[in-house]
Amino acid sequence: MGRIVRIFEGRFGRLILTELAARDEVRSRGDPAIVLQHGEGELLFLNPGESHISTGAKRALVFHAAGEWLQRSFPAVFNAAQGKPFAERRAPLTPRIRQLAETLAVEVLNDRFLSSERLEFMLQELALSIVETYVTGRRASSPLWRGSRFEDTRVRRAIALLRAHPNKDLSMDQLASQVGLSRSRFYDLFQLCTGFSPRTYLDLLCVEAAIARLSSGRGKIAEVSAELGFSAQSNFTRFFQNQVGVAPSEYRRATARPETEPEPGD
Repeated sequence: MGRIVRIFEGRFGRLILTELAARDEVRSRGDPAIVLQHGEGELLFLNPGESHISTGAKRALVFHAAGEWLQRSFPAVFNAAQGKPFAERRAPLTPRIRQLAETLAVEVLNDRFLSSERLEFMLQELALSIVETYVTGRRASSPLWRGSRFEDTRVRRAIALLRAHPNKDLSMDQLASQVGLSRSRFYDLFQLCTGFSPRTYLDLLCVEAAIARLSSGRGKIAEVSAELGFSAQSNFTRFFQNQVGVAPSEYRRATARPETEPEPGD
């Protein structure tokens, strides 16, 4: 399995950040596993009982997803009779999954800032994105969502709109209207399907986007603030501190890659 750097366990299963050497083996047991290798442009899927031998030294996130957790969200995909939910061993990373993978790696490495809510949100987003991207494209889409808490196409469309441009200035009334629901029905249905209110979902997407930018060293904090729809950098700083526990500048210093330096004025 390589040298374990971080390990997290919860109802989602087990998430491991590991340093793999050549010939190290990653094995799934009774549940599927998803492997995200640093610097690689593809995902690795392991059906129950399958294994992967590393070809070289690299850091990897290995998500041993709990079968029950997957089945509650996607019963038609990850049911007991579906022994091999993944038809392909490898698949190219989409931009959305790449950002999730990079943000997850930053977050788990700097786990003193990571909340259990944010971790489960990102893993739920990862599982949902994988089903949307790699599973529905290979099978009839409609039956795959049957019985899923994400079955309602209006909620999935709302999630896609939130992901496309996470912005604190977004009107939830307009979003509800775009997907053909009243505001109250939209809030009730969204909470039921995702486990989060629309506003909380948006906040978590904004935090994820901010962490991706801050940890990469790209752009000034004021630019990140404006990009996410905050009218003033002080409002963004207050929001980020409430969500993460530290100011954006401190998070950037703590997580910046060795080759990056904070921009002047940050």
